[in-house]
Amino acid sequence: MADEPNQSSETNDSAATGRYTVVARRYRPKTFEELVGQDTVAQGLLRAIETNRVGHAYLFTGARGVGKTSTARIFAKALNASTDGTGRFDPNSEVALAIDSGDDMDVIEIDGASNRGIDEIRQLRSNASIRPTRSSYKIYIIDEVHMLTTQAFNALLKTLEEPPGHVKFIFCTTDPEKIPITVLSRCQRYDFPPVSTDQILDRLKFICTSEGTEADLEALKVIARRAAGSMRDSQSLLEQMLSFGGKHISVAEVHAMLGTADETRLATFAQCMVARDAARAIIELHAAIGDGVDPGQLAEQFLGYLRDMMTVSIGAPADLLRTADASRFEELKAIGATWGLSTLLSAIQLLDETIVKMKHSVQSRILLEVALVQICSLADLQAIADVVQGLSQNLNPSVSANRPVSSHEDLKKKESLIQEPSVQAPEPVAPQALVSNLPAIEPPPPEVVDREPQAQEQTPVLNEPREQLASVALGLEGLARQLATLAIEVIEHEQDQWEVRLAKEAQLTISKFSSPENMRRLTEGLKGLTGRELGLRFVVTDKPMPHGEGVAKQEERPTSRASQPQRIREVMGDPLIKRFIEVLGGEVTKVEDP
Repeated sequence: MADEPNQSSETNDSAATGRYTVVARRYRPKTFEELVGQDTVAQGLLRAIETNRVGHAYLFTGARGVGKTSTARIFAKALNASTDGTGRFDPNSEVALAIDSGDDMDVIEIDGASNRGIDEIRQLRSNASIRPTRSSYKIYIIDEVHMLTTQAFNALLKTLEEPPGHVKFIFCTTDPEKIPITVLSRCQRYDFPPVSTDQILDRLKFICTSEGTEADLEALKVIARRAAGSMRDSQSLLEQMLSFGGKHISVAEVHAMLGTADETRLATFAQCMVARDAARAIIELHAAIGDGVDPGQLAEQFLGYLRDMMTVSIGAPADLLRTADASRFEELKAIGATWGLSTLLSAIQLLDETIVKMKHSVQSRILLEVALVQICSLADLQAIADVVQGLSQNLNPSVSANRPVSSHEDLKKKESLIQEPSVQAPEPVAPQALVSNLPAIEPPPPEVVDREPQAQEQTPVLNEPREQLASVALGLEGLARQLATLAIEVIEHEQDQWEVRLAKEAQLTISKFSSPENMRRLTEGLKGLTGRELGLRFVVTDKPMPHGEGVAKQEERPTSRASQPQRIREVMGDPLIKRFIEVLGGEVTKVEDP
């Protein structure tokens, strides 16, 4: 970007006629060097001219105010006003000044929204055959080209694909998805990214210096962030402030003009959310609206503030902040760590839904108040997630090594509440409790142990085929695990073939027991236990279940079932469930068999 952009044409016209020319026009870039934020596009177009690879049709796409039309004019001047064929030209030459003012006969600018019919395109086609008057090319710049009708696009296709050698087309649009693919395929497309906030800020500083106006740095930062990547929007906002603030622009005047809140007020709202102080949040909202802050603008600002807090909480650098200033990086990080990422994400989603509702309602203030109260009433979702993770790690120690450690600062404190103070932790119980407002925790698979006290230090020896099959089945999940309770006996045949006789309760599910996946899992488990490749065959028998000792007996469900109140009382006596309820404040409402 040049330090002193050329603005002679608009300035001279304004001085000659006594009419005021707006800032966006007076400081419009005239050369590729003055183009802000589009270095890649400028380099690509200049290289095309230098290498004599200029196409016959170009499509410039991007958001509003990023320089599409200005680039089209500069490109037209580089083609028609360059004397050495390199794209370099004198911005004060007669051809360049004529193109800037729209008086050049060889550069025709067309508004696609006003000239969108087939008749206008037919006239364009007939005029395209006429050679340029004084320049090398006849250039058509069609702004908002997506507004053309389907018939107009179809009429333009042939000319667009094979135009006369002296004709160039430059299309500009903010909505390329509405352009037919047949047109897109005939154009060289350049996508214009949003202008960065720092580049907009530098341009605003230069304009204020040129206009002889002093402006607070924070005021210009607010304008630059509010522009959201649009250079023209930032210049229009600055024009308002030049009319409103006179020779000095303060940050308070910017907020008053835009109806926005300062960052201190946004930080106060965030502190109310973290402290769950709904009353204070409503009072702050009332004070903000009394100072002229628009509820819709405040909601969008606070959403952006929460977004910045989220990016900081996940470890993103300060240069990714969009609403908050980089100087508040540590403050955002501290609030985010206190609030927790899970709660923060829920607040962002709730506020976003509220903003959508506010745009379709006349009671925007009430909707915002409701959203603030709901955010203040959110449960500590991060604490719940940390406690559940701690419980799962206690129940499955082998899994904890593969899980990432939570970045929440209070994780260790919450985990200490879960663990028993004694040296030996109690053995987890089998019933699975459904605790209200909390996800159920699946108990680990039961282990095969010897109940005799004198044999606790010895590994049980499984010699019988039925015991071996039941041991393998207990280590599996799903339906295959039921073999431990439904297998009555296992008969060994020759050539390592086992016949598994199941109780009559397996009549309806025997096909699933013998599915290829279950057979593979069982045979692999038996191979690891016996060292042999075994073939299994399942049959159903009417023989009653044995009541002797064995693994199947340990997994057999009781025939008599206690009532729900009695089962709830039994579960409430478990130390793990007690600690779970103490930490999270829930209650047991129902007990189901695993």
